[in-house]
Amino acid sequence: MTTTDGTPRTIGTDEIREDVLAAVREYHHAAASTRPFRPGVTPLYSSGPVFDEEDRAALVEAALDMRIVAARSAQDFERRFSRTIGVRKSHLVNSGSSANLLAISALTSPQLADRRLVPGDEVITVAAGFPTTVNPVLQNGLVPVFVDTELGTYNTSADRIADAIGPRTRAIALAHTLGNPFAATEIAALARDHELWLMEDNCDALGATYDGRPTGTFGDVSTLSCYPAHHITMGEGGVVSTNDLHLARIIESLRDWGRDCWCSPGEDNRCAKRFGWQLGTLPAGYDHKYIYSHVGYNLKGTDTQAALGLTQLAKLPAFVAARRRNWARLRGALDGVPGLLLPTATPGSEPSWFGFVLTVLPDAPFGRRELVAFLEGRNIGTRQVFAGNLTRHPAYVDTHYRAVGDLTNSDIVTEHSFWIGVHPGLTDEMIDYMADSVLEFVSKQGRRTRHLGPVS
Repeated sequence: MTTTDGTPRTIGTDEIREDVLAAVREYHHAAASTRPFRPGVTPLYSSGPVFDEEDRAALVEAALDMRIVAARSAQDFERRFSRTIGVRKSHLVNSGSSANLLAISALTSPQLADRRLVPGDEVITVAAGFPTTVNPVLQNGLVPVFVDTELGTYNTSADRIADAIGPRTRAIALAHTLGNPFAATEIAALARDHELWLMEDNCDALGATYDGRPTGTFGDVSTLSCYPAHHITMGEGGVVSTNDLHLARIIESLRDWGRDCWCSPGEDNRCAKRFGWQLGTLPAGYDHKYIYSHVGYNLKGTDTQAALGLTQLAKLPAFVAARRRNWARLRGALDGVPGLLLPTATPGSEPSWFGFVLTVLPDAPFGRRELVAFLEGRNIGTRQVFAGNLTRHPAYVDTHYRAVGDLTNSDIVTEHSFWIGVHPGLTDEMIDYMADSVLEFVSKQGRRTRHLGPVS
């Protein structure tokens, strides 16, 4: 480039950066131009992210700086996320499933002394849930104790948890199902009274409250997923949070290869005695950066992910408001529809809805399969309520677990429930089309009766 008098113009990197980011924002507006909604043609996905120009620019800016490992954006995200939900410490990880793995694994640390979980200890959880809430229990040699859920809220109750406590029970691991909080105050009190750990899977419920308190703050440790289906996204990513700084240190060690050192990547000697330690049977003065106090993993996230997470986190209030608005619009439109059980919020909660659950009632003249096929035929995405009853899946046939009760409602969820989307990418017109499609299907059905068993 040249100046007006024809002499060469020198452009600094800061100016180039601003030009690139301005072009990225311009590109976003060109690429993201919306097409009119066409009922039955435009896919209405059950979940999906919403991006703006700042999201796209954040990713490009991180790439310009070649921030390919966890660095300043990761640390900034961890601090801001902790402030957002009201906890003392959060750690960025590469997925919500990894977050659950770290949360449960941390409770097995020898550093917890008599409170550590050991193989054979029991962890109470629900049968109708997502596999990676339960898998870390099995992967650590612990025994899941499955309890049933309640139809309508699709969460379990404090009474069911209390009935499941046995002599080997040491922990509770529960998710807030589809953004609807479980009775967190009561279950946290139950855990304290019985000296049980509480792992709170908040992956589907960011922004929800129970008794006016944010979910993700009731447990000894809580987790978040930032997969594109969730309330905020990094593409892949997750978070582990806690108010217990000792537990936070264990989580960090397990996430970072199991090392005892707490220096950030590229940092040396934060403890001011890097070569002054003697741990295990290692020689005195062994480099602390290479001393390992846990059998750990590398489950860190990256700065690129965190840069997107920061811009997404800023939009969380708007995202949550849109989810609540879409859910309420569906609930109002479908109120009183015959043959279907509609979802309900847990008393005392303000959910941050992940989806809208429909359960086909025993006396409905149609089944779930027919309704799902009708909606899918209209390009309305549907999903099962995750795994349904996990004990019925081939992965768990030969695993050791204990079930309390006959899991009747978990079976009903498996056979007769599904959900449709309420994410912020759906407009009022789209929500109305979804509701109208359900109503049209129901109105066309005959009066044949199906006997599916009890629903309570």
